[in-house]
Amino acid sequence: MARVTNFFAGANSGEGFRDLFPEVMDPEGMYDLMVLKGGPGVGKNTFMREIGRSMEQAGTPVEYLWCSGDPDSLDGVVLPEMRCAVVDGTSPHVIEPRYPAAVDRYVDLGRFYDLTAAKAAAGQIKEHTRAYQAAYVRAYRNLKAARQIELDTVSAVQRTFDRERAAHRIDGIIARELRWDGGQTGRTTRRFLGGITHKGRIWRFDSVDTLCPKVYEFADSWELAGESLERLRAAAAARGWDTIACVSPEDPDRIEHLLIPGLGVGFITSRADMDYGKKPFRRIRLDAMVEPESKARLRFQTRMTGVLREEGIAALREAKAGHDALEAVYNPYVDFDGVRALAAIETGRLLSWLG
Repeated sequence: MARVTNFFAGANSGEGFRDLFPEVMDPEGMYDLMVLKGGPGVGKNTFMREIGRSMEQAGTPVEYLWCSGDPDSLDGVVLPEMRCAVVDGTSPHVIEPRYPAAVDRYVDLGRFYDLTAAKAAAGQIKEHTRAYQAAYVRAYRNLKAARQIELDTVSAVQRTFDRERAAHRIDGIIARELRWDGGQTGRTTRRFLGGITHKGRIWRFDSVDTLCPKVYEFADSWELAGESLERLRAAAAARGWDTIACVSPEDPDRIEHLLIPGLGVGFITSRADMDYGKKPFRRIRLDAMVEPESKARLRFQTRMTGVLREEGIAALREAKAGHDALEAVYNPYVDFDGVRALAAIETGRLLSWLG
């Protein structure tokens, strides 16, 4: 069986759309990068699913990158051992080739639209486009308001955090788990493990279990784990281990989960809206290392954050409904047989490179 993992390269946040696509699809390390172009409903998801399914059957590891706007739809498929990928290169994560044909290249799916029919439906297309874009504006306004309150809450709690106690626990883990590999400095790859979607919070902890049989869980309600996880990442890299740093959608400079596939060890953060849901190898209770003041105020702020986030999620649902309506206009005028035939051609090209 091919190894399959699931991540996100984009996320919805209080600062709008967060984008890791430029580093996920860095052409400096790629052999072949297909950049899909074409508008809504043209078959980008169909194309990528065909590629992923075929490469799974061929036995090569496949990494699926899911869409933050619709977590049932793909934004990309990465074949890490082949250094190949196919990605949706349209807004909000526009990608343009840097080394055309030599590394990265356009795949134009727009050719499969019925141009005459699309122009006849221009009024509907404009109406649905404006509606779903307006819903995203409302979503991000609410998510921003939620984040501002949350930052005030987190700042108050973090002032009481016993960092020395936490550092002592991390010292023991480094000594126990991170043996020296003897190779070069390890490479760090950044991904989102999940985030806020129109379905609410979604986290792909299945990827943690696929890559890391041994899991340490940080019980952390107040964004306390970032410093400890960065220490673990740096120590692992210095000892020669590649890592996957799953960063926070609200703050991509802060690690929320750290995976070290070569060692089979993962470190994850768990809280009320990000529950691992399984028994870890060890649980480190960072929440027990704080003594927050004014707990009534913290409870009030937490409720307000939750209400505003729910409003943001409701707006994301409106955006999804609007985008679905837009795709429903286009779908009858798309040659999906042509999309699948082109996917088969590109799959054949990839299989030829497997050697």
